[in-house]
Amino acid sequence: MFWKDEPFEPVPLPVLFLRSPLKTSIKVVHNLLTDLRGPSRPHNPAIVVVCISDTHAQTKAIPEGDVLIHAGDLTNAGTQKDIQHQIDWLNGLPHKFKICIAGNHDTWLDPRSRQRLQKSGFGPETLDWKDVIYLQHSSVSLYFPTHAGRRLEVYGAPQIPACGGPEFAFQYPRGQDAWTETIPKDTDVLVTHTPPIFHRDLPTGRGCEHLLRELWRVKPTLHVFGHIHAGRGQETLFFDGAQSAYERASTRSDGWLHGLLDIVLWLSLARVLFYGVLGFLWSTAWGGRQESTRLVNASLTYRNTGQLRNGAQVVRI
Repeated sequence: MFWKDEPFEPVPLPVLFLRSPLKTSIKVVHNLLTDLRGPSRPHNPAIVVVCISDTHAQTKAIPEGDVLIHAGDLTNAGTQKDIQHQIDWLNGLPHKFKICIAGNHDTWLDPRSRQRLQKSGFGPETLDWKDVIYLQHSSVSLYFPTHAGRRLEVYGAPQIPACGGPEFAFQYPRGQDAWTETIPKDTDVLVTHTPPIFHRDLPTGRGCEHLLRELWRVKPTLHVFGHIHAGRGQETLFFDGAQSAYERASTRSDGWLHGLLDIVLWLSLARVLFYGVLGFLWSTAWGGRQESTRLVNASLTYRNTGQLRNGAQVVRI
């Protein structure tokens, strides 16, 4: 079967099977067992978090909730005027807390890329964030007196592995570690623009491997991101043997015959099955709890159409 890969577009599952049947089987089995295990049970009363990303200068109806999170790419052109327009829209929404980070298209917010804008893109020296909380390598503590006095520690960071020219904001060279020991250990909700590699990502791995390792260290309750429009959706990352085996298998080279002869892939499949089934029994039959992070790719833009055809993602924590 002939298939030409396109940047930021998904590869059909049959094509993946033809390229590497064993590696793709591991992904399918892992996803199935993870879905069966389901997300962790929310607190009672639950805090309702509404997640959006990649609005690219557009607006749409957003469901109500306690917290609204926008995970970057507010705009397309990245001008100050366009960013302010999106801030004004977010500020008018009814959520008690509204949190936002930048994405690579939000050029004005990064001094390195800002110089690429035409002067017409500049207005006043500063943006008026109003009631919107902007996080850039920073944290905020949210207090919920109506939810048993709970607090959520939220950390936001915009950096992504490089995927474009100098007009894109907050880029670092792919492979460079821009994450290790940067996220506070007490973080409950992590907001980034890039996904962790191999999770709500593309099979080609457009996310960041160093961010994934940082997730294993911090283990936040919720991680919200965007950037990869085609990865839109939710999954649970369990910090166990099945997860580590899946991630190890995902780094192996593609190849039909090569893959079938790869002992690491066969061992990874066995570990995914063993620990995945064990985790399913532990959480369902025995009612046990496991350390996990709910991952949310909140892109509202549908693939590369430029249209906001995806709905907001709602999470109860």
